[in-house]
Amino acid sequence: MTHSLVDTGAACLIGGPQRQRWVGALVFLGALLAGCAASTELAESVAESTTTMASIATASTTTAVPTTTTEPPPAVTVGAEVLADRGFDLLEGKRVGVIANQTSLVRGQHLIDVLHAAPNLELVAVFAPEHGVRGTAGAGDLIDDEVDSTTGVTIFSLYGETRTPTPEMLAGIDVLVYDLQDVGGRFYTYVSTMGLAMQAAAAAEIEFVVLDRPDPSGGVIAAGYILEEDQRSFIGQYPVPAAYAMTAGELALAIVAEGWLEGLDALGLTVVEMQGWRRGMTWEETGLTWVPPSPGLQTAASAVTYLGTVLFEATSISYGGGTLETFEVVGAEWADEIAVSAHLNGHQLPGVVFVPVIFTPGPLPERTDNPRLNGIEMRGVQIKVTDPRLFEPVGTAIYVLEEFARAHSEAAVLFEPPADDDEATFEPFVNREQTMGLLAGTDALVAALEAGVRAEEIVASWAADLQDFDQLRLQYLLY
Repeated sequence: MTHSLVDTGAACLIGGPQRQRWVGALVFLGALLAGCAASTELAESVAESTTTMASIATASTTTAVPTTTTEPPPAVTVGAEVLADRGFDLLEGKRVGVIANQTSLVRGQHLIDVLHAAPNLELVAVFAPEHGVRGTAGAGDLIDDEVDSTTGVTIFSLYGETRTPTPEMLAGIDVLVYDLQDVGGRFYTYVSTMGLAMQAAAAAEIEFVVLDRPDPSGGVIAAGYILEEDQRSFIGQYPVPAAYAMTAGELALAIVAEGWLEGLDALGLTVVEMQGWRRGMTWEETGLTWVPPSPGLQTAASAVTYLGTVLFEATSISYGGGTLETFEVVGAEWADEIAVSAHLNGHQLPGVVFVPVIFTPGPLPERTDNPRLNGIEMRGVQIKVTDPRLFEPVGTAIYVLEEFARAHSEAAVLFEPPADDDEATFEPFVNREQTMGLLAGTDALVAALEAGVRAEEIVASWAADLQDFDQLRLQYLLY
């Protein structure tokens, strides 16, 4: 069984070896042109949808011809590489602990191995965030302490019995280094791990070093509700918007200076800046290889759309878990993919078009064994970014939420319990209200959806707070 869009560019064919389904490209075009003023980009996207099954099959079985072309060096040198090029001068003669995972690479070598081999320092401990050092644990799965098989160094879990390095874990450490690829989302738990580790380092009177990495969304557009105090949790520690448009290093500076966590006044914080990165860069422009920071973010594109579509984790419909396009597609078994895409494209949101899709979530090796809505055919849209510099993922997701909430209300009216279960009910659209509050940073979103508030009003409601936040973040931008 295939659990993915066959062609992520065309994004209209899903199926298994026994059954393949095309969403009619000409029907789609007609619906969109009748329902809205379709853009040239949208027409081009529809044209891509006419790719034949034969050409897809040929492309997927063709062996690439080896080439002798030398790849140019990446445009961006990440903080870990900058520090390595300086001979780890900040760590000279020190006993080092490092918070790392599979994204912590120095030109293809793992930072743990590079630090262990460095002659002028001693690596004494590794700390693992959510998903573990290798990034294979599922969202919310607890991880255990272990010993690194290559270096023999103990790996302490920061996503198990504790989320904070304990004094016993930090014993014998002079400096704690943080090097995780983040995505610029308040709810992505790596920055919560960073803040709690900063607190622990301050309490233990040890230095803290952040090795900076790019914000995949470009670090330009902040969006979403500012986190309210009563929604503060491990998936939202700081009073920042859902997408805060800062690198981890910039956020660390703000956390200390703004006093967003207690006990950081005396923290010795150093941020090792990147070289070559500038705001607005797409991931492709960095020249860096994308290493999935968690199982659900297999592409740099998904890391950007995730900033908004993560909200669908609190609903009863699919955000693409169990497909190769997790967080890039949204669907429900009761939805009309043609109508939903036409309505969404009618808003002419900047930098994005919505392509109708049919997909079926299923198990994926090393990612998920039993995804939500496993084996059930979903109908919905792929969020296809056409201009990364204009695309705003959080506001876009609000429009998608509004559209599916409307379609859900219509489907609920038509719902009839199956003959063998006359007590069955139609599941609510938002079926995890507490989670939605934690992700959105407020209960206002659930209230607005239930009241039928239009998406443009919801997005406008956070504008004033964002202006204030943008003024604050300017003080801490390094690039």
